[in-house]
Amino acid sequence: MIVVTGATGNVGRELVRTLAGSGTEVVATSRQITSADVPEGVRHRPADLVDAESLRTVFDGADALFLQNGGPSAHLLDVPHLLDVAKAGGIEQVVLLSSQGVATRPDSVSHGVVGHTIEEAVRRSGLDWTLLRPGGFHSNAFAWAGSVRERRTVAAPFGDVGLPTVDPADIAAVAAVTLRSREHTGQIYELTGPARVTPRQQSADLAEALGEPIEFVEWSRDEARAQMLAFMPEPVVDTTLAILGSPTPAEQRVSPDVERVTGRPAGTFAGWAARHAELFR
Repeated sequence: MIVVTGATGNVGRELVRTLAGSGTEVVATSRQITSADVPEGVRHRPADLVDAESLRTVFDGADALFLQNGGPSAHLLDVPHLLDVAKAGGIEQVVLLSSQGVATRPDSVSHGVVGHTIEEAVRRSGLDWTLLRPGGFHSNAFAWAGSVRERRTVAAPFGDVGLPTVDPADIAAVAAVTLRSREHTGQIYELTGPARVTPRQQSADLAEALGEPIEFVEWSRDEARAQMLAFMPEPVVDTTLAILGSPTPAEQRVSPDVERVTGRPAGTFAGWAARHAELFR
């Protein structure tokens, strides 16, 4: 049995569907999960990663864990205690959804330092472990859904700087493979899409998916920073802007790991846009 934390997120939701579709027994958990969030027949339990004790009954009888890195609450996690609770429930294997920033931005508190601490706790847990380090997600484009629906406009900084963003469905596919096999124990997989894509090209791909023109408006760094500070802490904003505007060679590198693990090429942003076009109409 596999426990999937963060089961209502972009990756967790896809992972639950993938595992359930293959006949794997799954328990899906997140803070406010309901039956509407999971496929029919999948067990769901509300629990909070910040409160490891709330996961005791969730872990009982499971043998593998997909551990979401906590997102905005990552710095609040007591990962050693959480993994002790997991082991007490019978879990022997953990696949951690980490971040590329652990390697590429090690001095950033928001992207590297906290993530490194979580990874080290997983490595030292005594469990079989696999680390997944994705870069930016295709689904970050959901931030444009409102402006596309209302004004057929995409606004973003650094319109011609490309990054190999990754489809959350591909992250889930890699996680599903690694959770069901011990062959990946001790491996670190960097997960990207098949090619770099710029914000301007993403806007064009969304327009193609909708069959309607979309105007691309390029923000200055200061304009983007002001917008992002409305919903993100300042250190996260500054590191994110550095990645978007001045990515390192490692952040621009296309990794083969999605195809290496799953046996199929990583999905393009254009393909993701076509699948999710209704959310932008």
